[in-house]
Amino acid sequence: MQLYSFFNSSTSYRVRIALALKGLAFDCLPVNLRQGEQRAAQYLELNPSASVPLLVDDDGTSLSQSLAIIDYLDNRHPEVRLIPQEPLARARVLEVANLIGCDIHPINNLRVLAYLQDRLGVSAEQKNHWYRHWAEQGIEALESLLQRHGQGSFCFGEQPTLADCCLVPQVANALRMGCDLERCELTLAIHRHCLGHPAFQRAAPDRQPDYIP
Repeated sequence: MQLYSFFNSSTSYRVRIALALKGLAFDCLPVNLRQGEQRAAQYLELNPSASVPLLVDDDGTSLSQSLAIIDYLDNRHPEVRLIPQEPLARARVLEVANLIGCDIHPINNLRVLAYLQDRLGVSAEQKNHWYRHWAEQGIEALESLLQRHGQGSFCFGEQPTLADCCLVPQVANALRMGCDLERCELTLAIHRHCLGHPAFQRAAPDRQPDYIP
């Protein structure tokens, strides 16, 4: 199994967490987003969306989009299930995953931020303000969901789910960008708990072969 990944990509981070939780070995093939390697012709042949991650399974199946990849892994390798099968539990996990994956992450994406600065001419300070505004607003909504429906040390109980795979990278990015998450106590507590888990540690950006300090 191969994973085209960038150490600091939150979507790649999600998939690395899922693979580590399931104990699945993979070869990491770095794609440097900062140098534009995702737009190279050879990579576009593999992944026309010019993004990471891209998973190539042992049978040659290739998949992009982190949530689709994790759902595929959950069905192919159901031990340590990350998306529950019971309807309401499944919906709650997907509710959190989609809040992060659809509402927060896209407007904080590297290519969106680059467009703001390079094409629209906003200053670095304005770009960072944009990031913090939308990330803080989204994570406050996440906090409300978890306060209403979450339980246990992870988002939903005592075992990690897809929700935790999405939460950790998003919170890590927000903290790195100086977001004020003081009001999001439960979210931060879950983030801290996850970071103590060996699988989350193995998936961390600074443990990847393409890590840039």
